[in-house]
Amino acid sequence: MEPDLVLRSTRVITPDGQRAASVAVSAAEGRILAVLPYDTGSHPRGVRTEDFGDDVLLPGLVDTHVHVNDPGRTDWEGFATATRAAAAGGVTTLVDMPLNSVPPTTSVEALEIKRDVARPVAHIDIGFWGGAIPGNTADLRPLHDAGVLGFKCFLLHSGVDEFPHLDPAGLKAALREIAGFGGLLIVHAEDPRLIDGAPPPSGPRYADFLASRPRAAENRAIEGLIDLARELDARVHILHLSSAESLPRIAAARREGVRITVETCPHFLTLTAEEVPDGATEFKCCPPIREAANQDALWRGMADGTIDCVVSDHSPCTADLKTDDFGQAWGGISSLQLGLPAVWTEARRRGHTVEDVVRWMSTAPAALVGLRQKGAIEAGRDADFAVLAPEETFTVDPAALHHRNQVTAYAGKTLHGVVRSTWLRGHKIADHGAPTGPAGRLLTGRLLERQPRA
Repeated sequence: MEPDLVLRSTRVITPDGQRAASVAVSAAEGRILAVLPYDTGSHPRGVRTEDFGDDVLLPGLVDTHVHVNDPGRTDWEGFATATRAAAAGGVTTLVDMPLNSVPPTTSVEALEIKRDVARPVAHIDIGFWGGAIPGNTADLRPLHDAGVLGFKCFLLHSGVDEFPHLDPAGLKAALREIAGFGGLLIVHAEDPRLIDGAPPPSGPRYADFLASRPRAAENRAIEGLIDLARELDARVHILHLSSAESLPRIAAARREGVRITVETCPHFLTLTAEEVPDGATEFKCCPPIREAANQDALWRGMADGTIDCVVSDHSPCTADLKTDDFGQAWGGISSLQLGLPAVWTEARRRGHTVEDVVRWMSTAPAALVGLRQKGAIEAGRDADFAVLAPEETFTVDPAALHHRNQVTAYAGKTLHGVVRSTWLRGHKIADHGAPTGPAGRLLTGRLLERQPRA
């Protein structure tokens, strides 16, 4: 097959490292055909070529933790707005969480409703998580067979009544069922008894909210999940790790062969409790943003590989739900469009490379959910790319965000890394922050299903 597009840069991030290269693409097929020397003359004359100079060409990001909320709470976020924001930020694939939509994705019927809503408006590729809740154990295998990438559960109240949490017996039953067909369970890991025993949050003081979600609640929940994964020989993934105190236990479990993975989020790596103003509930999330010393330990877990990936946990709401009372405000941080520059800003300060960021935000998330066509620039993969000017800076203006509700904890921050353009299967879908597509129309993304494990 002959290419119809060649993308060139002096800095291309490949599985073998960063190098000058020309990437031959079939936009007709949406695939990478070859990664060639920068000055190659082997492609046919007349093939369209885009030369990005010294800007970095990297694989499109894969964000496996996004609350789109559509249908049912589309005024919080929707597939049209979320996927345009993602494209503007270099994200070419997202995986939608099963809750905050109505109905939640806890049955095949609900999954099909969500797919019908997403299909005509998705600007990037989308996969779906299923949900594990009390009473739906019989729905888990049908959801798996219908193509969900795994199953999410909570160990305490999820924040919405439509998605109740699992008690210990329900958790074990669900995980035994999921392990039986080789599935993946992803868990919001906080122990409800320790949360209930902590002082309840109320009022504008961030210190009071932080005290209401102690690290011990995460630590105990993760200990229990490690024990259960070991007992059932099951795959378990810890969502949005906030407490770095759990990292030694996770690392030790892996050395034993326990099949446990873990993610963290841009806000835990870039924001600290010490900087959160009282009343600034745009910083509220659960588990919470913790102290600077804890953040340093999370970065050490990134460097040594204990933390597998970084994903947004984009959990938006309408502006009126972000009251100045930390006990009443919705808990969630909107960052889908800003994750790459936010993480790169702190990573570069700490001596990490763009290759590290690609591993955390593209390669590892794609591997977690088995999307083998995503996450790397190499022959045979989808032609999904982001073009990043890593040395350039910008100041976050909420009005420039494509999220439905332009509320962000990053407002006014100066970040390194400007996303010049984003490409989905060989077609430009965002240009300098503006969604675009072939011949001026927006390209429709694909709905992804679970692939059989290799």
